[in-house]
Amino acid sequence: MSEDIFDVVIIGGGPAGLTAGIYTARETLKTLLLEKELTGGLPAKVDMLENYPGFQDGILGMELMDKMRAQAEKFGVNFGEFEDVSKIVDEGKTFRLITENAEYISRAVIISTGGLPRPIGLESERALLGKGVSYCAVCDGPLYKNAELVVVGGGDAAVQEGIYLTKFAKKVTIVHRRDQLRAQPILQQRAFANEKISFKWDSVATEILGNDHVEGVEIRNVKTNEKSRFAVDGVFVFIGWTPNTAFVKDLLKLDGSGHIITDENMETSVKGIFAIGDVRSKKYRQIANAVGDGAIGALAVSDYLAGIL
Repeated sequence: MSEDIFDVVIIGGGPAGLTAGIYTARETLKTLLLEKELTGGLPAKVDMLENYPGFQDGILGMELMDKMRAQAEKFGVNFGEFEDVSKIVDEGKTFRLITENAEYISRAVIISTGGLPRPIGLESERALLGKGVSYCAVCDGPLYKNAELVVVGGGDAAVQEGIYLTKFAKKVTIVHRRDQLRAQPILQQRAFANEKISFKWDSVATEILGNDHVEGVEIRNVKTNEKSRFAVDGVFVFIGWTPNTAFVKDLLKLDGSGHIITDENMETSVKGIFAIGDVRSKKYRQIANAVGDGAIGALAVSDYLAGIL
């Protein structure tokens, strides 16, 4: 167990968590940031960010997250080893955070754990994960040069990642359960103008075909119930995210979708625990408002520790 008592431990190193760290460290609060895998979260896996203020020509997701981490380190944020927090114990004036290999004591906690890709839920999807089924175009796209791919989904992530995959693939088919996309208009325009992209409307994936690797996909038209199959080399799934809140489901109040409920100061139902970014209950999930959450949450933690909040 760590003998140190931190002023605040931030769980999660995406844009919200990194921003919170920058602010709390500048407030001279002893800050520890714990991340279970890649610092930067989902944005670090995004090819090009075009709507983040200050970068008129866009910026690579990994580059932006690297800049945020460097800034946090500059102000003195302690970055722990890659660790997954499995439990938070409220001990009154402090909180005990338990990981597989260690325990940490903190006067306040900021949860910024984001979410995980939501799978379609097919047995064949699970069986072929890593064998042609993927949830990250930037990670796996370069493996599919001159391939034919399917993207499942119709929101911003699906369309943006589908466009990115055309850098490598010969053809990308977007399978969407509705008859129009949900993505931002500018992304839709680019997708419709891309000769490598085609669409299967009003359709859902019902089976991913193949034994040792993806060989095809079966889809069903939701209006006619007609099923069809066609050959593909890979399936990329972008149908939403499930919040990483299993470790606090018995501690904090969650909404119906499992997101953490907070007030305007990002404080949860437990005094001294705050939640920011995509893990909290809110309508819009963008990097810009995640950064805003991080700043608000950090300032609220400072007030809480000072006895003001």
